[in-house]
Amino acid sequence: MSGFESIIEQERPVRILRTLYRKETIPHALLFTGQEGVGKHSAAIALAMICNCMGRETPPPSHGDAQNQLRSAAIRNDDPCGVCPACRKIMSGNHPDVIHIRPTGATIKIAQVRALFEALSMKPYEARMRVVIITDAHAMNPSAGNALLKMLEEPPDRTILILTAPQRVDLLPTIVSRCQLVRFNPITRSTIAAELVKEHGLEKQAASVLAAVSNGSLTRAKALVQSDWLRYRSWLIAASGLAAPEKLETRNTGQLLAFAETLSTRKEMVSDSLAALLTWLRDLIVCRYAPERIVNTDLIDKLQRVSQKNPVGAIMDKMDAIRTAQKAIEANANLRLSLEVMMLRLAEA
Repeated sequence: MSGFESIIEQERPVRILRTLYRKETIPHALLFTGQEGVGKHSAAIALAMICNCMGRETPPPSHGDAQNQLRSAAIRNDDPCGVCPACRKIMSGNHPDVIHIRPTGATIKIAQVRALFEALSMKPYEARMRVVIITDAHAMNPSAGNALLKMLEEPPDRTILILTAPQRVDLLPTIVSRCQLVRFNPITRSTIAAELVKEHGLEKQAASVLAAVSNGSLTRAKALVQSDWLRYRSWLIAASGLAAPEKLETRNTGQLLAFAETLSTRKEMVSDSLAALLTWLRDLIVCRYAPERIVNTDLIDKLQRVSQKNPVGAIMDKMDAIRTAQKAIEANANLRLSLEVMMLRLAEA
């Protein structure tokens, strides 16, 4: 599938975009909000395709091969055909009039917006409608944001700007006010789990756990499969000592600091690792009162055994230690030191 039909569980945003296209009322700027991995980028690509689809210019034959039949069905459903040269170029990322702007490092810089200004000062090469997709628009530094605002105030001809961000409050109000907002919702656990079973051949229980951990993001769930997350989670719980929280105080300081050092060397994994430990501790409490709501469903027997040995108050203190470390790291505190302090707090009696 290509176009809007490939976007999972986003009926309302897709309906809005199809209606705007059908009524020829697509605004010069759109803001797609929602967490990563719920279809914002796919929707932007689909909109670029349908605005430039060459297959829609001439009706397909009433009889023909399977490709023509698919093309005919797509056009009837307000989808791009997916097979014409324009659609293929856009899907492969090679269309000269579909421009992608992404953060370089942590931010989108003023130089990138200036380069965009220069590109938009010329007419489109071949597209009926040029499309600019600014991914993670909330990463624009102040000067880049102000420069983009000028572009939104005087939009280029035959150009649609699509910004994506987690939420509207992450952007300047003046930018938000000049865009039509389209909100994308998290994908349900059941849908994500079904996709993982179908595409990756996972067992239902493993797929259910990864769907819960992914927090509504299909992209994240697929990344977790590729990284063998379940195996890493088991190592993390054991190596941190939280497989038996009541015994943490018996660990010597060297062991605690060694784990902090090991974790600090995996910078790209720290955020997810702390979230996994926090979820494990949360499940230790939840399994007492509402076992049907735990995340680590494949570890239910172990959770129940460990939970009986640890008072709720002690578990909550350990959760607080992890949350404090998360906040410190988000505030750019020294990573290794933050993790060391966390481990020493976790081991407090």
